[in-house]
Amino acid sequence: MRLSVDGLIVYFPYDYIYPEQYSYMCELKKAIDAKGHCLLEMPSGTGKTVTLLALIVAYMRENPHQIRKLIYCSRTVPEIEKVMEEMKKLFEYYETHGIPLNFTGLVLSSRKNLCIHPQVSTEREGKTVDGKCHGLTASYIRERHNSDDTTPICQYYEGFSLDGKESTLPHGVYNLEDLKQFGRDRNWCPYFLARFTITYANIVVYSYHYLLDPKIADVVSKELAKEAVVIFDEAHNIDNVCIDSMSVKIQKRTIEKATANIQLLEKTVAEMREDDQKRLQDEYQRLVDGLKDANIARETDVILSNPILPDEILQEAVPGNIRNAEHFISFLKRFLEYLKTRLRVQHVVQESPVGFLKDVQTKVCIERKPLRFCAERLASLLKTLEISDLTDFSPLILITHLATLVSTYTTGFTIIVEPFDDKTPTVSNPILYFSCLDSSIAMKPVFDRFQTVVITSGTLSPLDMYPKILNFHPVIMSSFTMTLARPCLLPMIISKGNDQVAISSKFETREDNAVIRNYGQLLVEVAANVPDGIVCFFTSYLYLESTVASWYDQGVIDSLQRYKLLFIETQDSAETSFALMYYIKACESGRGAVLLSVARGKVSEGVDFDHHLGRAVLMFGIPYVYTQSRILKARLDYLRDQFQIRENDFLTFDALRHAAQCVGRAIRGKTDYGIMIFADKRFSRADKRTKLPKWIQEHLKDSYCNLSTEEGVQLAKRWLRQMAQPFTREDQLGVSLLTLEQLEAMEARKANDNVEMEAVNGVESCKAGFESISCNHGLKISGPSELRWVDSDHHLGRAVLMFGIPYVYSQCRILKAKLDFLRD
Repeated sequence: MRLSVDGLIVYFPYDYIYPEQYSYMCELKKAIDAKGHCLLEMPSGTGKTVTLLALIVAYMRENPHQIRKLIYCSRTVPEIEKVMEEMKKLFEYYETHGIPLNFTGLVLSSRKNLCIHPQVSTEREGKTVDGKCHGLTASYIRERHNSDDTTPICQYYEGFSLDGKESTLPHGVYNLEDLKQFGRDRNWCPYFLARFTITYANIVVYSYHYLLDPKIADVVSKELAKEAVVIFDEAHNIDNVCIDSMSVKIQKRTIEKATANIQLLEKTVAEMREDDQKRLQDEYQRLVDGLKDANIARETDVILSNPILPDEILQEAVPGNIRNAEHFISFLKRFLEYLKTRLRVQHVVQESPVGFLKDVQTKVCIERKPLRFCAERLASLLKTLEISDLTDFSPLILITHLATLVSTYTTGFTIIVEPFDDKTPTVSNPILYFSCLDSSIAMKPVFDRFQTVVITSGTLSPLDMYPKILNFHPVIMSSFTMTLARPCLLPMIISKGNDQVAISSKFETREDNAVIRNYGQLLVEVAANVPDGIVCFFTSYLYLESTVASWYDQGVIDSLQRYKLLFIETQDSAETSFALMYYIKACESGRGAVLLSVARGKVSEGVDFDHHLGRAVLMFGIPYVYTQSRILKARLDYLRDQFQIRENDFLTFDALRHAAQCVGRAIRGKTDYGIMIFADKRFSRADKRTKLPKWIQEHLKDSYCNLSTEEGVQLAKRWLRQMAQPFTREDQLGVSLLTLEQLEAMEARKANDNVEMEAVNGVESCKAGFESISCNHGLKISGPSELRWVDSDHHLGRAVLMFGIPYVYSQCRILKAKLDFLRD
């Protein structure tokens, strides 16, 4: 389909388009034209990915000097693969229409997902793959191989090193498998090929962390052009991703391992001092000259990067007291001893980074400046010592990240030391949290650096919260509805059981047997009447376990298994993967199944239950985050003080975006249909309902709120009979599915309506001003007392007279106050 979006010719790789896809393109184009950032909420299953790609690729073709690159960030590898599939379809569509699209689009993922080395690629842990890769490709390993053939190196990296940088990747789309195959054919390393190619590729698809985590972004995304559009897809949780990327957690076990790391470093430095003192002396000289100026880091060596944002990195020489290797190790020992004393606590301690630094200086005489260079200095030392497998040193690396972060940032962070874990309050397990409280710290470089940043998801409501917590000013903020030819969405709020006892997951009623029994009865009734798969979400793993235990005693589980098989998500990812696999098998065999899972768990994010895999989704309670967490309390205090966001507003916003994300799993397209049951009386309140996405709210009628179990089941039965009727593409045409002709006709009607509306507004404005002046001067208006609009064309509007200047009423006290304020 070839369509015009505000004058831009867009090639859309399908014969039909949804009305909301066209509206989305119009808003997106406005944001790119304005060179600003935008927030766009679009319902699940309405083709958001292909809409983004189609419009931005068309814009890049028409305006190559304004937009040079598209950076598409998603969260998981399956989501990234979906983006690559849509991109391939789009590129093929351009080819079939004979339009040359000389673009290169590729995916960048971790070494674990791209490695083709026979031994290294068999490893399952990402850190292990990184360590072994570094052990085969580091510059000093390769130098050693030149003098000693028995030293193993990676043939694929050597192949890429010889030829890869001299040639460019042919135009086209490359997913993970394509890159691996290309690497095998050319004997090139796919990972380093992708790392090299993203600097000149037109479209780059990778994970959030490659832009938001300073430790990775400094290595991978440093060279990307400013004239780029950055898309954060499924970005409802982006603030938590930012906070996690800037936070550090230190346990007693981490310090014990870091101590062992230091002993090993000490021994290695002593051996090198005897065998090869010149190398240590050269390193010392480089540090005198300045770490950044020396430009010693090569692409295979920069496995360690700075944990702080680029604009915070000091462009100067490393302080004298940590340049010498032995002095630096002694410095780290002192810092570790200090951390050990801090973990010997009997009660919770909370302090600011400034208080922490003052205490460090007082007790162990460590100043702020050398702490800032800890991460860089350790990276330099490990390279000098030619340590190939860095995974063993990850505890010590974590300690240096803490040192660098705590000495760099004074606001937006807090330090909390807890004597035990919340889950095991009787077992002594001290933990030091260096926690980021301000998600805008990690996002600021992205907003400042790139021309347009698009934050989009199916569940961003309420939209006005994101500009506050991310501290930016979007030029466009829009929420789109889902145009439907039939009501394939049935949201309802069940607030009481058949015994009229209110149901809620709030703490006071959580252990109430009547509430637990009513939840069980609701699930059994739904399982008896709804076909295929049913997915239930609980507020936490603890609540899920206690509820299921009670259901066993009450006989609910036995009743449930008469109708469907039962599967439960656990905190073990392998167990959950098996449960999910057999749940899908049960649904596909026609037996039907129920999956019990947890909001914020693996199943709630990124797993689609389309068609028969999720005919109903039940949300048992409102998934508030654990409010007794001290880190959360510190963040809430910070949001209140810095951004004037009230605690309750943020907690409700956070809970309802996760609830919407959970129930949104049921609908993955317009041919799909599903029931969304919000099982908690609190969902009926206006402050909760209005924070749900617009596309759910418009189907949640007043008559669907505050239902009992029986009323909800009867409603579901009637609705399922309606959904069982034949439904074809022809039923959707002209309503929720448009051909090019229908789209053009719809836009023409809209344009006419807008012209008429503007004309009406103009007449009303003139009429109001005329009547006001007439009254003031005692004039009489001949003719009817109310002007009636006919049409403004031709002879009906040859002249318009404006009698007087329509000043605002100047005695208004509000206006006077405003004028005084503007004057002052």
